[in-house]
Amino acid sequence: MKLYRYLTGVDDAAFCARVTKALNLGWELYGSPTMSFNGEHIIVGQAITKETSHDYQESTDILNELKQAS
Repeated sequence: MKLYRYLTGVDDAAFCARVTKALNLGWELYGSPTMSFNGEHIIVGQAITKETSHDYQESTDILNELKQAS
């Protein structure tokens, strides 16, 4: 099963650290990053995916799978 997450936050070192941590935990970048301005801060986003050994079922608890993959 492939898991999907979308990380968002203020464009700062903390956001970069979150993405770096995810990459080092086996997540892969998916698509291009996004950037917007909320009137005060630049907000960035990056989609990431991770392949797991589990098969997807309608009853799969995706939140639990994401917690285990992090």
